Amino acid sequence: MVKIEGFNWDYGNNEKNWHKHGITNAEAEEVFFNYPRYVYPGRSELSGNEKRFYIFGRTNGGRRLLVVFTVRKNLIRIISARDMSKKEPGRYEERIKKDPKVQKRR
Repeated sequence: MVKIEGFNWDYGNNEKNWHKHGITNAEAEEVFFNYPRYVYPGRSELSGNEKRFYIFGRTNGGRRLLVVFTVRKNLIRIISARDMSKKEPGRYEERIKKDPKVQKRR
């Protein structure tokens, strides 16, 4: 496991999540610090050579988000963030109940 040291934002793409989904960079980052959260690998054919991951989680305000990210040089680079779709909160809650590997608390 890589030791994560922080976040790396693409400033050319910095406000994309705000303009498309009304999500600030700070909200997207909060998902990584709040529990419960669930991380799983993305489909490699969609990202070329770079490993992508999905994290389901909540912001400090309780907003349920799906964040797509990669890890570059021990930094999380968020690619996109959006609210969970209508079906995803139920799947997220079900996964949390069933999967002992889900990080529920520190």
